[in-house]
Amino acid sequence: MEKPNQTSPLVGFILLGLSAHPKLEKTFFVLILLTYLVILLGNGVLILVTILDSRLHTPMYFFLGNLSFLDICYTTSSVPLVLDSFLTPRKTISFSACAVQMCLSFSMAGTECVLLGMMAFDRYVAICNPLRYSVVMSKAVSVPMAAGSWAVGGVASLVHTSLVIQLPFCGADVINHFTCEILAVLKLACADISISVVSMEVTSVIFLGVPVLFTSVSYVFVIATILRIPSAEGKKKAFSTCSAHLTVVILFYGTLFFMYGKPKSKDSQGADKEDLSDKLIPLFYGVVTPTLNPIIYSLRNKDVKAAVRNLVSQKYFRR
Repeated sequence: MEKPNQTSPLVGFILLGLSAHPKLEKTFFVLILLTYLVILLGNGVLILVTILDSRLHTPMYFFLGNLSFLDICYTTSSVPLVLDSFLTPRKTISFSACAVQMCLSFSMAGTECVLLGMMAFDRYVAICNPLRYSVVMSKAVSVPMAAGSWAVGGVASLVHTSLVIQLPFCGADVINHFTCEILAVLKLACADISISVVSMEVTSVIFLGVPVLFTSVSYVFVIATILRIPSAEGKKKAFSTCSAHLTVVILFYGTLFFMYGKPKSKDSQGADKEDLSDKLIPLFYGVVTPTLNPIIYSLRNKDVKAAVRNLVSQKYFRR
């Protein structure tokens, strides 16, 4: 179907969301609202304990605090818009608001990809070279590593967002998604998008391929080192220090690869189901993963559990 041949400036977009499935909107509104509150509470508590508890003033928990703050920022950049779309009959968003939301979401996702790779390096040094851990992962090293993750994600997001907002949309204003997801917006352009597509592919290799390869190599050395530990208790203790991060990495990258790597359906019935799944999978990625991160780190880490118990008992607020 050809797009209208008009070049007047686009004022805003219409977000379809679950318009084709109105019965699901109220259910998803309640579920996502509750999940969002859990994200704010769980990640907020993790940030507090990593700041307040002196036992957690180490590079690993510094990165964990960054990850928790990142999850709050990522969900806040999109979830309020999703919740509003479930309650509003006409789900519209201005062009400028769409650009900001797209930029923030892309930036947070890119930053998390890089940050998880940095955290893998931290676990590699801690397990494979523990005697030099305090030197290699000093504050002078860990802070620039975290700042670099945020900077790289932000720069990549600005580049891609600037490429998208310069495209003409010729009156096509219906985004078949909950939010201004960059790939969904690109589909509306009525000009050559090859530059944006190529840049997205290059970015995918940098932000997905490189961190996954780096993390995989790091954990090959980590597992090899753990297997050489003579005592079973020593192996268990060493593995417990990196199992939480490994679980989060598998969950994060697994969802991304499934989201962008699954084959497209060709029959119409399959396409309708695929259309719904293409919306729900990113939604799962956007809210469920940040919900599970603090739970995974809390359940698998004695120091975090002890710090949370201290916080709950108001140890730090008694004078």
